[in-house]
Amino acid sequence: MKKRILALALALGMGLSLAACGNSSDEGAANTPANTTPVSSPAPSETGSAAVASGVEDGVLTVGMECAYAPYNWMQMDDSNGAVPISNVPGSYANGYDVMIAKKICEANGWELEVVSSAWDSLTPSLQSGTIDAAIAGQSMTATRMAEVDMAGPYYYATIVCVTTADSEYASATSIAELSGGSCTAQSGTIWYDTCLPQIPDAQIQSPADTAPAMIMSLESGMVDFICTDMPTAQGAVAKNSDLVILDFSGTEGDFQFATEEERAENVNIGMSVVKGNTQLLDAMNSVLSTMTVDDFNALMEEAISIQPEV
Repeated sequence: MKKRILALALALGMGLSLAACGNSSDEGAANTPANTTPVSSPAPSETGSAAVASGVEDGVLTVGMECAYAPYNWMQMDDSNGAVPISNVPGSYANGYDVMIAKKICEANGWELEVVSSAWDSLTPSLQSGTIDAAIAGQSMTATRMAEVDMAGPYYYATIVCVTTADSEYASATSIAELSGGSCTAQSGTIWYDTCLPQIPDAQIQSPADTAPAMIMSLESGMVDFICTDMPTAQGAVAKNSDLVILDFSGTEGDFQFATEEERAENVNIGMSVVKGNTQLLDAMNSVLSTMTVDDFNALMEEAISIQPEV
């Protein structure tokens, strides 16, 4: 774990400016890319003249993630397939797309990787307190989130889909309108639950799931008719349960709607969070991502899906 001295110094140094961060903005994130071009990087936020510690002065990049969000990240009980120890859960290991990307960043910069398991809603507070240096956890690059943190990336582009069971009356739906009246849920604190599900006519929206596995379980157990999530999470679920089917309305008039294409982009672009003003770490991450294409990202995600454990 990072030395408490470093965490306290970061927390004290940033306390006032972080408290002033807003929660909303009308500006979008990076644009959706072509299939083979390197990704572009958002500009870092202006935070005044005070320098912000990078967090990797000790040569260790401490990364927070849920360790319960396959195929982005998950927990397993051995180091198979390149898994790394979870520092705050002795005897357990983290793996998945986020771990693979984090390892690439560390290898390029000569850092050691430390993974910390964190609840989804605790990722940003953990950054702001200095407990972690970065959150690499499948987070959308929304304007709201980027008002609180700076984000490197995108490091993946994830369309929004629904998942239902093969024998469901909704299995042949070709638009969100055809999901009308269905019982549904999504993970808490996500665009899927807050913005997408309310667009479905007469949707019977149930309480949000705390985690992605809990969301999938609610579908598999029959508690809901369908769930809303992103494509990698859906692909990971279907890979482990052939009774599930993906409903992908992207590119059609029956898809989930956003006010602008920029708003749509910010909700499918996935980025990595650092504390505001940490340009040194932000630039180091973006430098690695700039060498990768969308095809590289997709190939790595396919590898993660192929090795993920049972949900």
